[in-house]
Amino acid sequence: MIAFHFFVSILCSASINDTQCGFKLFTREASYCLFSNLHLQRWAFDTEIIILAEKLKIPMNEIGVNWQEIEGSKLDTSKFSLIVASVGMLRDMICVNLCYSLGIWKFPSYISADVS
Repeated sequence: MIAFHFFVSILCSASINDTQCGFKLFTREASYCLFSNLHLQRWAFDTEIIILAEKLKIPMNEIGVNWQEIEGSKLDTSKFSLIVASVGMLRDMICVNLCYSLGIWKFPSYISADVS
């Protein structure tokens, strides 16, 4: 995972330590804006969400949660499968970075509702 986190910090964001684990909570407006503009639908979709949120200045915060692994994970943990999944996630992060950088994918506009 160290290599994955390195590539996330280079290609996506250095402000989030762990993109794959934990819960993601959004306001209704933010979730609509982010998910209606999401291009990735595979494992690395979290990284695109972070890129979009940072660009749109949607606040993000990491809060640790206690987690207990249980049997029945959907992820195949054989070495070959993990390598294939990791290469696919790296490909997706490069794709997201290039598509937004080159203007192939456009950043949406976002206006936060005033909650005060």
